[in-house]
Amino acid sequence: MNTDFILFIVQIIAAAGVVISVVYLGIQIHQQNEITKASFGHSLTQRLYDRYFNTTKDAEFSEFLSKDWASDDLTPTDTWRINHFIIMCLVDLFDVYDKVEQGYVDKKHLDIRVNSLRLGVMKSDAGKAIWDYMKINRNYEFIKWFEYEIYERDFVITDEARERSKGLNTIRD
Repeated sequence: MNTDFILFIVQIIAAAGVVISVVYLGIQIHQQNEITKASFGHSLTQRLYDRYFNTTKDAEFSEFLSKDWASDDLTPTDTWRINHFIIMCLVDLFDVYDKVEQGYVDKKHLDIRVNSLRLGVMKSDAGKAIWDYMKINRNYEFIKWFEYEIYERDFVITDEARERSKGLNTIRD
């Protein structure tokens, strides 16, 4: 065998090795992206679980959440707590929206939060005031999306659901 032929075979093997390495690297990157996406999704879900669990454990906080936030009987402390609760919900929503836009998590994480806010929190006077204050931190596309989802999108609430929620801070017209 001549040396040129041997060098040719070695170059083919080396090229095949490079191609195989690049394909393997691509597979590894894809798997790492899926793991990262699942991790983000899990942490977002865990945040909600923790919030729900703490609400069920804390009777005083549950009582606060169930108040009529449009009432004239709210104390300054109640108003302060309402404002910060709404800010917390919005900051959480901002974070999830950004992660969905970046492709890190599924849209279902965003839908859960939007549906909760759509029920009444953002339609209260406090919700509208906090939104006016917080929206300066967001771009036009987000503002347009949020205002459509919360204030304009049709959300059908049955009479039965409306009756069940009477007196709670969950459904507003």
